[in-house]
Amino acid sequence: MMGIFTLPPKLPRADLDLESLLRSNATETPVRRFRRTLAAEWFPQSGIQLTWPHADTDWAPYLEDVTETYVRMAFEIATREKLLIVHPRPMEVREMLARKLPRRATDNIIYHACATDDTWARDHAFLTVVGTGTPELIDFCFNGWGGKFEASQDNAINRSLFDNGIVHGRYVDRLDFELEGGSIESDGMGTLLTTAACLHNPNRQRPEGADVEQVLREVFGIDHVLWLEHGALAGDDTDSHVDTLARLCPDNKVVYVKCDNPDDEHFEALQRMEAQLQSFRNAEGEAFDLVPVPLPDAIMQDGERLPATYANYLVLNRAILLPVYGQKEKDERARSALQGVFPKYDIVPIDSRVLIRQHGSIHCATMQFPRGIL
Repeated sequence: MMGIFTLPPKLPRADLDLESLLRSNATETPVRRFRRTLAAEWFPQSGIQLTWPHADTDWAPYLEDVTETYVRMAFEIATREKLLIVHPRPMEVREMLARKLPRRATDNIIYHACATDDTWARDHAFLTVVGTGTPELIDFCFNGWGGKFEASQDNAINRSLFDNGIVHGRYVDRLDFELEGGSIESDGMGTLLTTAACLHNPNRQRPEGADVEQVLREVFGIDHVLWLEHGALAGDDTDSHVDTLARLCPDNKVVYVKCDNPDDEHFEALQRMEAQLQSFRNAEGEAFDLVPVPLPDAIMQDGERLPATYANYLVLNRAILLPVYGQKEKDERARSALQGVFPKYDIVPIDSRVLIRQHGSIHCATMQFPRGIL
């Protein structure tokens, strides 16, 4: 198993220190000093959370295949930064990874025992606000994307992590408000990108009379909210999470899914999304530099199209985990586009065809914690 991996080069000590990382990559971590805001994904990280698949989740029919994908993700993460694995029986995962991964990875993994319904850490994990004081760990309600799936155990993971001292910060209870991490994007400079189809969906439970945009501004320290009105992927059961469509990036860039095939069912909606992105401005009134990634060719399961997307990548401190789908030409176009946006990062392709069988991908399966949390 270990033979399929290539160890990334060992970083110098200065790059392993997150404070040094912040100082040495000022253009890559656009976070205003002393500003309270939802951290951008490329803000220096203390680690990543994976909520590991098991036989009592919907992964049961292809548990072996998805486990191999999670092992690959665990290797790529834990050889670069800390990895938190949540699982009802973490010793099982620990023993398995000890056989499959080098010590350099396994020594960097934290395990936490907790009952779970599924694996989509992006949507049930803490969202972190950074600023002048203690980081704020915002615990929103997760309810299976508007009550579509059982999620009560996933919704309790955050409190368990906090109560057991796994994460550090100030716990903020917003369990009265249903919100998933995949539905919002922050640039760390006061701008938040989201979709109206998801956040204005009546299936998300909120306090009576709550103004969604006002809550976003207050909770996350946001000045400027951009609402995408167009764009959706067939097979997506999140009601159009923005991380399947468009991603805020360093240096005022936006990576977005572009469809060039007029015969594709997504063509018109994604064309309208592109036009809207072209009209958007950041908090300083500047237009974004738009960077397209292709829409993957249709991948079908039981006669239905699965929501494959290259936009669902994960930013690590020094690498990008990029979902790929066995489509050589388009996989390479996506890799090249991300390399241009993140020129100092390793772009690491991860075959994600098994992940989209449950309608998610790499970003959906992970959650980053800014410095000081793990």
